[in-house]
Amino acid sequence: MPADIRQLLLAAFEVEHREHVTAIRAALGSATPDWTDVFRRAHSLKGAARAVDLPPVEAVAHRLETLFEQVRTGARPLDRAAANAVHLALDRIETYVAGLQDGAGPDMPADALSALGQCLGLPGEAPEAAPTPAAPSEPKPAPAPAAASVAPKAEPPAPASPPEPAESGTAILRVPGEAVEALARASHDLTSTLAAQAPAADGLARLARLARDLRAGAEALATKSDADRPELRALAARLGGFAREAAELSRRQAAATSAVEGAAFRVRAEAERLALVPAETVLGPLARSIRETAREQGRDVDLDLRGLDLPVERGLLQALKDPLLHALRNALSHGWQSPEIRRAAGKPEALALGLAVAVRGARLQVSVYDDGPGPDLPRIDATARARGLLAPGEEAAPETLLRLVFEPGFSTAEAVDTLSGRGYGLSVAADAARQLLGSVRLEPREPAGTALVFNLPLSAARRSLLLVEAGGRTYALPGGAVERLLRLDRAGLPMALGRTMLRLGDGEAATSHPVTYLAEILGLAPDAAGQDSATLTAVLLRAGGGRLALGVDRLHDVRALLVLPAPSFGADPGLIVGTAVLPGDVPVLVLDPEGLAARAAASSAGLPAGTMAQAPRSTTAPRAAARATILVVDDSITTRTLEKGILEAAGYRVVVCVDGQDALDRLRAEIEPVNLVLADVEMPRLDGFGLLKALRADPRFARLPTILMTSRGDAADVSRGLDLGADAYLTKQKFDQRQLLDTIGQLL
Repeated sequence: MPADIRQLLLAAFEVEHREHVTAIRAALGSATPDWTDVFRRAHSLKGAARAVDLPPVEAVAHRLETLFEQVRTGARPLDRAAANAVHLALDRIETYVAGLQDGAGPDMPADALSALGQCLGLPGEAPEAAPTPAAPSEPKPAPAPAAASVAPKAEPPAPASPPEPAESGTAILRVPGEAVEALARASHDLTSTLAAQAPAADGLARLARLARDLRAGAEALATKSDADRPELRALAARLGGFAREAAELSRRQAAATSAVEGAAFRVRAEAERLALVPAETVLGPLARSIRETAREQGRDVDLDLRGLDLPVERGLLQALKDPLLHALRNALSHGWQSPEIRRAAGKPEALALGLAVAVRGARLQVSVYDDGPGPDLPRIDATARARGLLAPGEEAAPETLLRLVFEPGFSTAEAVDTLSGRGYGLSVAADAARQLLGSVRLEPREPAGTALVFNLPLSAARRSLLLVEAGGRTYALPGGAVERLLRLDRAGLPMALGRTMLRLGDGEAATSHPVTYLAEILGLAPDAAGQDSATLTAVLLRAGGGRLALGVDRLHDVRALLVLPAPSFGADPGLIVGTAVLPGDVPVLVLDPEGLAARAAASSAGLPAGTMAQAPRSTTAPRAAARATILVVDDSITTRTLEKGILEAAGYRVVVCVDGQDALDRLRAEIEPVNLVLADVEMPRLDGFGLLKALRADPRFARLPTILMTSRGDAADVSRGLDLGADAYLTKQKFDQRQLLDTIGQLL
């Protein structure tokens, strides 16, 4: 297999295995697991490992598949021993994949295979230095194509951070986090500097207009003069030349500024993309570490991870990593009780230990929690008095005692062990919270247990924001809540009780929504100069369990910006969730879609019932594009397999052809409707350029979206492909499956 293709396959496998492992873990923590889906995921994981030639992963996945098949058919339950074996196997797979270098991984410990083998009752299970893919008692299934490694998804996978595949003959470059942060700061400074130059550009444009007016005045004087005034005509000519030069200079300066601003925006966007990562990329390894520690201590733990798909700045996550590990180890130490005590308290034998990341308003909340005995307030009180933190006879409320545990060296442990006893954990947590300008608290949980909660400003978190204008001011809306941007002819929109209505959908599934203007909600006067009286400009938001049609004066752009806390005064807490800063240090308020929906509902109280229709619970409509059929054309079976797997994982139906002529023949035969073509350029018989030319010459396919993806990425080839009518041109050396899926989504 060519090295560059194997790198692509390994990159795809790294993403896919993470999805399967995460889904299996989530199922194990569910009250009603879908064992059929769990079995399919183990089967897909095995097939994917085989496709990229990773026998150790394939061997473990095969035994997982066998175990889940027995659970699925009712042949055996997933008891505590089996659950522990599954978690151990998943940890070993993750560690092995994380250690891959140039396609080769470290030796995988034999304990996972052994533990699964013991659960399956396989004979002769003993630790081995290097487990083989399959024992004689486990016949290896017949080879399956790599496409079989993509399991049907019942729901979209959690956002992940796929690695950037390396270009052919190069290695992936690891950049220090400090360098990424410095790049992000420098890009913001560059954008601010460019914004500060805007007055100079405006001045040059005014100068050009003034020169044009002077020329017109001189020509008018020369024309109206009774006498022959050659000096006026000469002046008019010179002013005309000056005006033309000034206009040309202004045009060039505007074009150059636009190009530089565009480049600066792209640099900033890429810098912010590098700095913002799913929390799992930094905090995910903590789960493996605490499970390994629990195994070493002989303690059963059910680990619950929530919200790790939330994008957070890498630097913030790195600052939290060590404090959270201390907190997890602390919870494992202080929250653990013997199985007998837990059974007597009506709890499961395994300690429930969790890590959750969430956004609450304008704050980032990170929690470590357990279902152990809860804070031992009498012991905390005694320790505080022994250390002189409480005066003799002083009564301390529970809240006061729970604050004292963050003092350096404070510990209620009876003895020093590998988990706790020196009092460093909570002190480290408090120091980290202070450095991040946040807070941390310890609190009891209901019905039992303890929670350590970090409450941090979102100053280090960037969010995708849609900038809109209302009442002459700019506001920001969270990009995740935006469903659609609308520009509609007002004359064609229905009215109800004096309100403009939007009708979405067709037939019985159609819903009607009153348009509520943002300026009205905010108590502002509409900007008449910024509105087109004939066109409605609106944003369709998902909020309040339904949809909100929000009318605005103007739509600007979408940007990834730092979200700061909302102003401490003068801001409506029901509507404002934060502040963002635009280039040039221009602040804008970030609006809460839920608050906007609530205000809109209140203002629509007089409308007929049902006009604020609830959004359908079904995901059929958003997945409409995912049912499209894509024709993949490539003479490389490996590349076809990779592309087919990626597209099918995203929900598309895929048809493959081996070259351009094969694709053209299939399209002309109209075997099935095709919604988009993804074609290589260099192919036998008919290459991608020839296929594209033939498609654009046929009226049936002249508008069929077509993407060329090739290793030929020089400017001449790109220009040729676009001139022939390609809708997009992607290069294999810089292949990014997210870019591919985003491009397809835009075209469909």
